[in-house]
Amino acid sequence: MVLSSFFEKLNQHIEQGNFIKLSLGNYQGSEKGLKQIHVKLASIKREINLSFTFRYQTRDITKNYAIKDGVETIKDYLAAGQFKIVTLFAEEANIVCQQNKKGVWSERSEKPTAKKPSDLSHDVQKQRKIGDTKKSYLQALRLTDERGEVYKAAQDKWRQINHYIELLSSSLAGLSADHLLKVVDMGAGKGYLTFALYDYLNNQLNKKSVVEGIEYREDLVELCNGIAGDAGFDGLHFSQGTIDAYSSKEELDILIALHACDTATDDAIFKGIQHHAKLIVVAPCCHKQVRRELERVRKKNELDFMIRHGIFLERHAEMLTDSIRALILEYYGYQTKVMQFISDAHTPKNVMIIAEKRATTSQKQQEVLNKLHATKAYFGIDVHYLEKICGL
Repeated sequence: MVLSSFFEKLNQHIEQGNFIKLSLGNYQGSEKGLKQIHVKLASIKREINLSFTFRYQTRDITKNYAIKDGVETIKDYLAAGQFKIVTLFAEEANIVCQQNKKGVWSERSEKPTAKKPSDLSHDVQKQRKIGDTKKSYLQALRLTDERGEVYKAAQDKWRQINHYIELLSSSLAGLSADHLLKVVDMGAGKGYLTFALYDYLNNQLNKKSVVEGIEYREDLVELCNGIAGDAGFDGLHFSQGTIDAYSSKEELDILIALHACDTATDDAIFKGIQHHAKLIVVAPCCHKQVRRELERVRKKNELDFMIRHGIFLERHAEMLTDSIRALILEYYGYQTKVMQFISDAHTPKNVMIIAEKRATTSQKQQEVLNKLHATKAYFGIDVHYLEKICGL
């Protein structure tokens, strides 16, 4: 009778829209590692379902059921005696049913503790920094259709764009808004991230900015300039050129270079240092220069066992290269953060270095130089390319 009454209330709360969630606890079944099941409503392909999250000791598994099937599944678990407690969280009360050692169920009502979610969507992920998907540049770049829906084939790129803005958001928010920000994106490609950055700075942070995308391929430069014009992005312009040839009479606020191959990343960092950029952002690609040094010297030290295998040598070269880059940026007074960044090819994760200009002292610079020289000597590196072009 107790369980029959409980399920009547469950169905009633679902029908009346008062249901928030349900939990099954004190698992006594035979499935290894299963601890609890949490149930909530979810909108999946425009239909309301019951979404079950199976909480295991080391993982979670989610399964979705039509409401009728979901309720029957809950009944089956309780009838089999696999869970000894079930709690229904509704707007006006929590209803708890519990089975004692003799197998007898009892019910009690408690004060409500859960809040009803404002959105039942199962498919909508966390709030995106680029929220308006109906903007013309997104359609022109073939990311969204005329309704603002992200194309299935563009989902990875869409995640990358929002992840990129999310990573930079705190640094961008800290930039002064008392002048027109000067931004250069080196190796802009088709401009996905360049457009998103311009949009976020000017239209969401309200920090007036001019953004220049540098790209070697003339057809992409022409394409992106056309899209920028159609979107009314007067402060966004793309120019044909290379990283090492870039020059400006003005200081930069932001310099960006994503996936510049091998020492092209160093060229970009050097340009940022030269132009006193307040923020330098790079996501390095390929690390051939240091790897060749490591292969040539084969320095004997306590860590030489790490690079006997090619894949470890490659990873070691990546870490060493980017660590030295971060160190040299610190020499010039930059505070550096190194984090993972979603790339655009099947969403592997690359390293992103974010460097914000701060003050430094001659003592601090000497400490950095000592650490740099000691690191190079330990691993048998004659010179790092960024060190060379910086004249250190």
